[in-house]
Amino acid sequence: MIRVMLADDHQILREGIRRGFESAGDDVVAEASDGEEAIRLAREHRPDVVVMDLSMPIMDGVTATRRIREELSEVKVVVLTMHDDVARTRQALDAGAAGYLSKGCSFSDVLETVRAVAQGETGLTPELAVSMLRAVETSNSDQPLLSDRQAEILQAIADGSTTKQVARELGITQKTVHNHLNAIYRRLDTQSLTHAVLSAVRLGIIELD
Repeated sequence: MIRVMLADDHQILREGIRRGFESAGDDVVAEASDGEEAIRLAREHRPDVVVMDLSMPIMDGVTATRRIREELSEVKVVVLTMHDDVARTRQALDAGAAGYLSKGCSFSDVLETVRAVAQGETGLTPELAVSMLRAVETSNSDQPLLSDRQAEILQAIADGSTTKQVARELGITQKTVHNHLNAIYRRLDTQSLTHAVLSAVRLGIIELD
């Protein structure tokens, strides 16, 4: 069972999402209607995943995401928003969001992404990656590169493998995979697996199908 917190200023939307999670056997531990309340309730309830809207009163979702990730590193954030512009998406990912979904998606997409993120996987979708890649400039040659093994692991994850599957495919332990991922985060200056994948694609280290 995943402990979920909802942060959205639209009560009807929150109610619909809450019912969906509860029907799936998960627990919605708190609901916030603005960014400041989201931070306070995240501190109080320590959910596994926060489903975060970007446009909220008092404090926006990007700022709230950054504050939660800085203070509560174990709490993951999935952004669910009406915004689909690339700049806003990058801001959310840079703030530490592990997934990004449009409010036009189905609840099954929300559930699948939240569960993946709770397990430490990425909420990256190919559509999001393509749209972001079209908006970024060619990288400078002095940006940090990954080792062959690091690139191999990140490529496998970008292709949809879990860390457990990567460990089995490469004949290494899952802990070793996570050690490599931590090294990747340092090399690419990020704490988000989603952003690491996007950065590696932008650098030409890995590819998306």
